[in-house]
Formats: sequence, C-alpha cells, structure tokens
Amino acid sequence: MAENRSQQQKDLHINKPEWLKTKIPRGSTLFRIKKDLRSKRLFTVCEEAKCPNISECWSYNTATFMILGDTCTRTCRFCHIKTGNPGGLVDEMEPRNTAETVRLMNLKYVVLTMVDRDDLSDGGASHCAAVMKEIRRESPGVKIEFLGGDFKGDEFALATILDGEPEVFAHNLETVRRLTPRVRDGRSSYDQSLEVLNKMKKISKTPILTKSSLMLGLGESRKEVEETLGDMRSAGVDLVTIGQYMRPTKKHLSIKEWITPEDFAYYQTLGTDLGFLHVVSGPLVRSSYRADEGYDKAMKSRESEHGQ
Repeated sequence: MAENRSQQQKDLHINKPEWLKTKIPRGSTLFRIKKDLRSKRLFTVCEEAKCPNISECWSYNTATFMILGDTCTRTCRFCHIKTGNPGGLVDEMEPRNTAETVRLMNLKYVVLTMVDRDDLSDGGASHCAAVMKEIRRESPGVKIEFLGGDFKGDEFALATILDGEPEVFAHNLETVRRLTPRVRDGRSSYDQSLEVLNKMKKISKTPILTKSSLMLGLGESRKEVEETLGDMRSAGVDLVTIGQYMRPTKKHLSIKEWITPEDFAYYQTLGTDLGFLHVVSGPLVRSSYRADEGYDKAMKSRESEHGQ
C-alpha cells in the first residue's frame, strides 16, 4: 500500500497536466531589461523564481524584488528560499540599489517581497520602509505593493511598514486552517495572519488595499477553500490570488492534487460573489501575477462603490 502511494506521488510529480505546461519566456522587452540589469549586476525575484509569467508582467512594466537578503529565519515546508540565521546583517545599499533597478526598468508598479527576519528587533520593517521611500524618491510616480511576513503581529512594526506608504499591503495565508501547521513554519499561524491583514486596515492613516494568496493542491477540500476565502473577506481583504502549488524539490511538501482550470474558475466566481474587489484564480497564478492590473481594477471597483 505504501509503495502504491509513493508511486502515485511520483507519477503526480512527473506527469504534469497540459494546462501547466508553458512556453519559454520570450520577447524584446524581456531580453532588453535582462541585458540592462546584468550590466548593473542586478536581479529580480521574477528571474530567480523562474516565473512563467515574467514576459507578460515585464511588458506591463511590473516586477517583483525580494529584499532583506536571501536567508529566511522561518522554515515553511513549501518554500525554496534558504533558511538560517542572518545574524542581524542588513545590506545598507539595498534601498539605493533597488531604487536604481526600478528606475532602470522604467517600472510603473513594483512588488516588494521579503524573507522573514525574526533576528531583527522590528522584523526588518524599518529597512523595508527605507527601500520604499528611496524608490519613491527615484521614481515618484511608481505604485508599490508590499508583500510581507506577519512581523509576529507587532503593531509598531506594521505601522513602520505603513511609513513607506505602499498602495497595497499583501500577506499570504498560503493554505487553509487545517493544513497551516503542516505547510507553514510553527511561528506562523492562520489566525495571526488574518489579524495582521485586518490590523493594517485599522492602523493605516490613509485607505490601503490589502491582499492575500492561496496555493492549492496540498490536500485541502473545496469546503475548506470556501471557508478560507470567507475568513479573508471577514478580515477585510480586498484582493486575492489563487494558484497551483508546485513542489520546488523532493525535500518539500508533495503535490496531492492537480487542480483543474474548471475548479479555479469556480473559485474565481466565488471570490467575486464574496465581494473581493479583484480575484485572479488559475493554475499558473502567483501572488504577484499582474499585480498592477489587480490594483487598477480594485481601485475602479472601490470608486464605483463609493460613487453609488
């Protein structure tokens, strides 16, 4: 029996369905930007993560950057980022270098993500705010989406992030309540993540959009996904992205199921019916996929609601 389950998991990992097979990213914009970045020895998460949507996003002047280094203090079982203790080290040139990259790429929308830095007293919040402020000095018209950790729910750290004036604050639930202890680091919790998303709305001095993301195929049921989307809305989340979990290596959590395009379409409709300002649901969707479009549509939906 155990051998059969092992073979089924192996087959699932190898036999990727047609809807998940993508073409090699191409395009003049992609290669021009890559050439410019290499000349400055600069890199983006889009490249490092081998995102299948890189050409599409870059053609719309949108890109994602990971700040605060490459070592995370948490050990989520789905994530390929290196884990360890950075010992409080921070690159003081990162705000300047990131801002230069944003300017070089002529970006209109930037997603800043980060590794968890529990080794820092504020979780790295002051550094993140410094990066956002430097980007705004260099590129005044740019929109910023900040995809952060939970900062242990610390209100001072969350308020510090708001000093960077991001248009969107994103924090990913990643999975349903039941699977959270198995999928995420033990210092992360389902309820704490919901509270962080809710708290950002309450403490922000100006209206801010909040966003979260789910990856499916880890063994969750449809009912659990429905409940999670409901919990997000109760926490005031405005935007949600839903995609297929992809196993980075054999050391990470196995894929339990390939979610069909029809199921993703169902969740797209459900999210809209629940009242999210924007929902993106599909096999290849990642948390920052076409983030610029999500922001624009959410703002139009909000304006339409206020105009009624």
